[in-house]
This record gives sequence, C-alpha cells and structure tokens, in this order.
Amino acid sequence: MSAPERIPPRSLTGTELATVLAEGRLTVLGQVRDASNAVLHCTAAHLGEQVTCVYKPVAGEQPLWDFPDGNLARREVAAYEISEATGWGLIPPTVLRDGPYGEGMCQLWIDAEPQDDGPDGDGRSPLLALVEDEEPGEGWKAVALAEVGEGRTALLVHADDPGLRRMAVLDAVINNGDRKGGHLLPAPGGRIYGIDHGVTFHADDKLRTLLWGWAGEPLTAEAVGVVDRLAAGLVPGTALVTRLGELITAAEIEALRGRVAALRTSGRHPEPSGRWPAIPWPPV
Repeated sequence: MSAPERIPPRSLTGTELATVLAEGRLTVLGQVRDASNAVLHCTAAHLGEQVTCVYKPVAGEQPLWDFPDGNLARREVAAYEISEATGWGLIPPTVLRDGPYGEGMCQLWIDAEPQDDGPDGDGRSPLLALVEDEEPGEGWKAVALAEVGEGRTALLVHADDPGLRRMAVLDAVINNGDRKGGHLLPAPGGRIYGIDHGVTFHADDKLRTLLWGWAGEPLTAEAVGVVDRLAAGLVPGTALVTRLGELITAAEIEALRGRVAALRTSGRHPEPSGRWPAIPWPPV
C-alpha cells in the first residue's frame, strides 16, 4: 500500500478526539499489509474535524486457540483504559465502534519518527539493537542472546529509557502476550506509544515481551505510585471496573487485580516464569 496523506489533528482535547474517533464518518484509505488480522488505515471526520486512524474490524480477526473469550478489539480498548488509568498515556486514543465492516477497534494513527543509526553510527535504533558485545553498554539493557546466522550470536538489547520502562510495567499489568519491536512507536518529543494489544488480559500468565531488561529490578517510585492507584481503581464497583466489564471477562478482571497485587507485594519488575516463551516471535 502506498503511503496515503496523513492528516494530523489540531490540538483536540481528549474528549473531542474520542468523539471524532467514535462518531466520525470512517473513510478507508487502504489496508496495512503484513498484519495477521485486518488492519485498515482510515480517516474519521466529524463536525469539521478530521483525524487519521486505524480501524480493526472484529470480522477481520483470526481466531486464536488460547483466547476463547471476547475478541481482540475489545482487549485493545481495555488496554487503552488501563493506560489512561496509569496517567502515562502510553497507548493512542482507542474506542470501540461500528464501521464499514462492522464493530471494531478505532485508534488514532501515530506517525512514528524514522529510526536512525544512533549517536555512534553503529546501526542501533533508538529503542532496540543487536550488538556483538557481551555487555549491553551504557544506555542499554540486555534482553537475551539471539542467533544471527552462521553459528553466530548477538546480544539483543533495548534502550534504558523511562518511557520503555513505563511500557514494561503496563505490559506486566495487562499481561501482554506480544510486545514486539514493531509495536513500539517513537513519537516526536521523545514520547513512546505502544500499539497492537489484542492478545492481552488472559487469566493465565502470557507475558511475552522484548522489554525484559529491568526484570527483577525494583520498580521506580513513580511506578509504585501508579500501581497503588491502579489497585484502588480496580476495587469492585469503580467506574474503571464497570468499563472493563464491558470489554473483558470477570475472570480476566480478577486476574488483572491479582497481577497488580503481585506487583505491589514484590515491588519489582516481573521475571520470565519459564512456563511460556518469554520473547515473542518474530521479535520485530
């Protein structure tokens, strides 16, 4: 698909943006290729405002054996609700709505900044890299050794970045089973967004991510405060729980509470459980 013109929004408030995404007339510009489910690039126009967005209809989802309840679109919206509850704004505005191909998720399109070669010209991206050194080097966190062909290995690393560290906490909370490099979008101003949260909130441990660099380390003071607020927001009867009840199952909400409680108790980033592949494949 050739890159269509992308229309940036004016400085809309969160409420205005949600209204445009939820009620705007969707016009399909094209299909995002190489996605396992139907992903449509659209504009949403409402009362003179227009934004570019992604529309993922439920009808275009491929069934998954390990996610029998609900659907991927609702999980994406639930992930956005949790992201908003943290106050970190790590996921672009996301709504559930009807569209040209039925109910689906509609999310603000984010234009990622181009990846560069890093300050040393060594081919590193701002977020992820493969290095031949045994140690990650200053400003990077080690993830795992990776085979790169011809019997050689390289060290997979990610940036030691506050935004990525917040994302690692969010992924642990929502039980993200697919945090790949391509699901991390560096935006202007150093901000990082996460996308593609369809395989989240499973009641069993499904955490698979490239952001294991802080595994076992203490949570930051900021993250501890966020986890405490999440625990308060997940008490039965709160507005957040009511909203989540429209999107995921009661068992998944209870498991969500359990993960938040476990983070509060340990005060540390989780480590791979060993019961599930820790890194998604392909990693990009």
